Amino acid sequence: MNQSSQEARYSRFVVLLARNDHSIRRFVRSLLPSRDGVDDVVQDVALECWRKFADFEGDEDDVEKEPDEFIRWACVIARYKVLSHQRDRARDRLVFRESVLHQLATTALDRFDEQNAERQSIDNCLDKMNDDSRRLILSVYEPGDSVTRIANETGQKARRLYTKVNALRRMLLDCLKQQKTNEC
Repeated sequence: MNQSSQEARYSRFVVLLARNDHSIRRFVRSLLPSRDGVDDVVQDVALECWRKFADFEGDEDDVEKEPDEFIRWACVIARYKVLSHQRDRARDRLVFRESVLHQLATTALDRFDEQNAERQSIDNCLDKMNDDSRRLILSVYEPGDSVTRIANETGQKARRLYTKVNALRRMLLDCLKQQKTNEC
């Protein structure tokens, strides 16, 4: 493998891992009885994913599908890393049995599909808003961004923008309810 293709492979891996780090961390956290060890297990998962990345059979042509395949693949590795971590800490009385861990892993993977559907619904509703409204409502949830900062930039009163945020939240909720009704 030449250096250029190795760099491209490494870049692809880093992008996939970075996009899915939060989900992998949540998955690992859902399998452990406490927060102790989550960072260690997530680090082990990242290293093992890199070691086995050549085995990852994601379809390079299907960029939209690839993150879903990657997260499922990484969660399988994470499950085994959690099992290994649990065995290493077997003397701790808060260790789940393997059958419980299997059930938790299955449930957590099912939640990924639900969360992806929810995220898609939210994105669809946000896409229906104009750019200013979308930026305003997202500013409430973005670190480093705020309604007050937007008020200062635009010369509007923060109180007025907060009122608008509440109206946008209601619109977003109505849109989500409508989408849910259409699905049923």
